[in-house]
Amino acid sequence: MKFEIKDTYSGDVAILLTHEADYVPAELDALEAGLAGKVKAAVEAGRFRGKAGQSFEYFLSSDAGPKKVILVGAGKTAELTDAELETFGGHAAKAVLNSGYKSADIKAPSARALAGARLAAYRFDKYMTKLTDDQKPSLETITLVTDNVSAAEAEWVGLAAAVAGTEMARDLMNEPPNVLHPESYADRIREMEELGIKVTVLGEEEMTKLGMNALLGVGQGSVRESKMAIMEWKGGGDEAPLALVGKGVCFDTGGISLKPGPNMQDMKGDMGGSAAVVGAMKTLALRKAKANVVGLVGLVENMPDGNASRPGDIVTSMSGQTIENQNTDAEGRLVLCDVLWYAQENYKPRAIIDLATLTGAIIVSLGHDNAGLFSNNDELSSQLTAAGLAENETVWRLPMGSSYDKLLKSQFADMKNIGGPAAGSITAAQFLKRFIQNDTPWAHIDIAGVAWKSVDKAPTDPSWASGFGPRLLDRLIKDNYENA
Repeated sequence: MKFEIKDTYSGDVAILLTHEADYVPAELDALEAGLAGKVKAAVEAGRFRGKAGQSFEYFLSSDAGPKKVILVGAGKTAELTDAELETFGGHAAKAVLNSGYKSADIKAPSARALAGARLAAYRFDKYMTKLTDDQKPSLETITLVTDNVSAAEAEWVGLAAAVAGTEMARDLMNEPPNVLHPESYADRIREMEELGIKVTVLGEEEMTKLGMNALLGVGQGSVRESKMAIMEWKGGGDEAPLALVGKGVCFDTGGISLKPGPNMQDMKGDMGGSAAVVGAMKTLALRKAKANVVGLVGLVENMPDGNASRPGDIVTSMSGQTIENQNTDAEGRLVLCDVLWYAQENYKPRAIIDLATLTGAIIVSLGHDNAGLFSNNDELSSQLTAAGLAENETVWRLPMGSSYDKLLKSQFADMKNIGGPAAGSITAAQFLKRFIQNDTPWAHIDIAGVAWKSVDKAPTDPSWASGFGPRLLDRLIKDNYENA
């Protein structure tokens, strides 16, 4: 689909943003003489009053110009936040995507509306073989109509890159696990070299030499070889990079600590943290970010094979610390701890952020509206919170402390990989913190509640996978880590 910016209407459908104080805009007359009066008469016979979420359609009989006008209500005021403008764009796209029309114009003051439309237009139907024509999108072009084309085009450069990163994260998560596994995932990451990203992939032989036994233990029950992919974007000066680390468990059965069968298919999305990192790296490359960033993802499958890790096994991590594996379904932290250590040993990052669909407990705590944030650094936490609010990918900080850390004590090793029934998300974060060196600024983002959901979804979030993360990370980097 094409996304354009112009200062005039040219599409089959014109979609205008309205509000309660002016729910039939005079600008309709620019589309057709006397149109505002006709629409007002039609509106007065119904209940449309420009309230948020309301819409009104009016068909035109003229041969020239649009064939239909859609008014979308914004609520009490025309002064909208970026998130509200994106929601408007999402409503606009959904109204015409399968309508039979080929082109639509959206009148809005910012390219944020176009970003919302592109997010809403996302589809993942590549495996659908029996879609009828009326089930397929007819829309080919969405155009933002604005009074300041140059400003909108400048804004769109960064927004389009961020949306592309989100689309990639969604694509990766939506793929079935027989298609996206550690080996094929690594191959897709290698393709990002075309964008100017340096990609290195380590296999099991290299990781064995490095002592990454925690990560390797998770994947030892799978016929698929475990991998670690490293993506380097050098757009800054000589400063140390920001490191982004993602959990890439391409499918999680729970291992020997087998998960219940219902909804296990969702565990193809247990690589959502890695998808966020990969999507963010794509965004940075597309907009040629003036920052040094390294993304590292540990790619494994957690399977209950005869060679699988057992509850009670003790492994020695890359850091030299030993871990008693009391529950093989608490595997993500075992993957992350070795990748975190590798990142610090090899890149000495100025800060490090990991993302993971780590615990079901975070859904109990925060539901599906916020990701959980854990950190050893107040400044980094504040930066992430601000970035999340700006991009509508919000995080909420939870506490950490020595009393929680004590719950990881093991009789037989330096630590165990679960803390017990209480504070599950916090003890998972405490586990990861044990692998952060020298008080390096670090944040852990548990995205288990926001990586996917099936109900109560925003218009800009049309697929199973939300693609949470790339826009949050991109905004953090743009605001705090990028050279002028």
